[in-house]
Amino acid sequence: MISTIAIDDEPLALRLITSYVQRTPFLNLVGSFDNPLDAMEYIHNHDVMAVFLDIQMPDLTGTDFAKLLGGGPKVVFTTAYEQFALEGFKLDVVDYLLKPFGYEEFLRSANRLRDRLESASQPAVEVKADHDFLFIKTEHKIRRINFDEILFIEGLKDYVKIFLKGVPRPLLSLITLKSLEARLPNDRFMRVHRSFIVNLQQISLIERNRIVFGEVHVPVGDQYKEVFQAWVEENFIL
Repeated sequence: MISTIAIDDEPLALRLITSYVQRTPFLNLVGSFDNPLDAMEYIHNHDVMAVFLDIQMPDLTGTDFAKLLGGGPKVVFTTAYEQFALEGFKLDVVDYLLKPFGYEEFLRSANRLRDRLESASQPAVEVKADHDFLFIKTEHKIRRINFDEILFIEGLKDYVKIFLKGVPRPLLSLITLKSLEARLPNDRFMRVHRSFIVNLQQISLIERNRIVFGEVHVPVGDQYKEVFQAWVEENFIL
């Protein structure tokens, strides 16, 4: 069961959302709120996994509310204003329900929500000891990736982008950069920035404090410079 709350300052809309949540077998309604500040207080003190959230509200907008949640409950926006869809995408919300919507549309969003939570609860990456490859979950598939295919990895909140040689689009996987770093061999991969891990064997050009991969420049963060420079000097030939 997915512990769920609904937030909307319009009474009729709030009643509709709560009735839809209650009709859905895998959702457990644990609260409904017409004030986002009350909802935030509830989330801080209870285990909430999902939020159906209106955007246009007094005191605190839905987009600001979602930003404050950070990596907490998953969010489905419910709003009458489609111009907020892009911002919802940037905030990595699960879905965007445009009012008025019926139960069929709601159920599709609820299923996306369940899929997202189930994916998050399962290991996204498996690496075997003494192997030179990993298996990673991406786009509802499990794919084998050889270490020597990887150029660099970028972390984006709860996701990573894995950039591969000769592949125009990065692979997207639901795992944090920190978790993935712990599964990679540290003699082949190095964290060089809070948002980047590079494949040391794929580095062919360093420019100032940036590692160049074609058109992409990966920065070397201040807290990682010393270790990275030591690696460069160890492999430097005068």
